Amino acid sequence: MSAVVGAFVALVSVAVLGYVIGRIGVLRAEDELVLSRLAFFVATPALLFTTVARADLHSIFSPVALTNLASLLVVQVVFVVMALVWRRTRSQATIGVLASSYVNAGNLGVPVAAYVLGDGALVAPIVLFQLLVMAPIAFAVLDGDRQGSGRRVSLRTLLTRPLRNPLTVASLLGLLVASLGVDLPPVVMRPIDLVAAAAVPVGLVAYGLSLSSGTRDSIIIRRDVVLAVLLKVFLQPLAAYAVGRWLLDLHGHALLATTLLAALPTAQNVYVYAVHYRTTRTLARSAVLLSTLLSIPIMTAIVGVLG
Repeated sequence: MSAVVGAFVALVSVAVLGYVIGRIGVLRAEDELVLSRLAFFVATPALLFTTVARADLHSIFSPVALTNLASLLVVQVVFVVMALVWRRTRSQATIGVLASSYVNAGNLGVPVAAYVLGDGALVAPIVLFQLLVMAPIAFAVLDGDRQGSGRRVSLRTLLTRPLRNPLTVASLLGLLVASLGVDLPPVVMRPIDLVAAAAVPVGLVAYGLSLSSGTRDSIIIRRDVVLAVLLKVFLQPLAAYAVGRWLLDLHGHALLATTLLAALPTAQNVYVYAVHYRTTRTLARSAVLLSTLLSIPIMTAIVGVLG
């Protein structure tokens, strides 16, 4: 229990720090763009590389991975259908899909898996799927939408666009290192680890700093936000439980693991992506904050019931 609460306290505390330094004038609210770009182009790629390079690739095909894949597909389909009904743009729908399904596997998933479930490797397949499948697809859509619907994108451009994204490149390089079993020397990994360590705090400070801006970009409760948060904190863990319990016949620790990891809140990376592509920042920011707050009692309840 304390590990779950402690992980959330750490997450919220750094975001609050960003808010405070914005309010007292140490940094300006406009500086969030600089910090977000630093996280997107430098720190987060380093974190992705080190995470994937050290992952056990055989764990990708575990029951936990299958159940979480099924649950996120369920919530993504629901959000896409509603986005079509509400006539949202492709960029808005993409950020909404990420906000409703892209779990905080790196910052919160790892400590939860290690200290609550007793096996940090359980979260590895979720990290890999989000980095190597979900994120590149989302970037391809967002990049294409940013070019404008009037421009015709060639097949070559479409296929090579993900390779021009630093997050995708870092993930693929990490996958290459892991698949070859290469043990990079400390002189190479230590500088990357130092930069990677800045990804989470820089992203969180940028997030908190954005909250200090006040009126125009303040958090609002609207139907897109409500839908994304409800899908993330309620439907996704319920779908993971249903798939694990009644389709894969999981019990005990395995069922707890898949349900608990599906209940992780929206990753702050979604907000970084929204800032970088300059679309639907309020939706991303609101989903991160509200899902984080709601996930605390929900994950605690899951551990109490299934544990």
